[in-house]
Amino acid sequence: MSNRHLARSLALQSLYEWDFHALDQDKAIEIMERNLSEFAPEMDERPFALSLVKGVLKNKEGIDAAIGHFAPDWPIERITTVDRNVLRMGIYELVFDQEIPSKVAINEAIELAKTFGGESSGKFVNGVLGAVYRDQQAKGIAKPADKPKESPDAPVDSPPPLEKSEE
Repeated sequence: MSNRHLARSLALQSLYEWDFHALDQDKAIEIMERNLSEFAPEMDERPFALSLVKGVLKNKEGIDAAIGHFAPDWPIERITTVDRNVLRMGIYELVFDQEIPSKVAINEAIELAKTFGGESSGKFVNGVLGAVYRDQQAKGIAKPADKPKESPDAPVDSPPPLEKSEE
């Protein structure tokens, strides 16, 4: 398991505990810090995990509105606690975090849903996040992280054509 995947797993578990107990937002950060200390004390991605939880909390109102818009048949309170928080993290990374490629955000959210959610959680999360992604594309919103990177080994100009040698 990569450090970022572990960080996302701990962030999800922290948000789940915070949401399940309907605690104040400050408590979510305390829960995240406790979980990091207890389960990943030497993990390199501590700042990433904390920024993920803080980002979800800071943008929760807009994220929840997006969930309501892209999953209109599922009022936010009817979505399971796991799926709701996987969607919150996925939408945060997809829409608000400009450094995470969109496909990475979607794939990571699907994996978390499959691991921690129910039988159809992966499909549900994929459907909602796919709709958010398509909406972003339709509006012409492109993240810097989604732009193709130039390979440092790629030639700048095409090489000259090879000549046939006559033997």
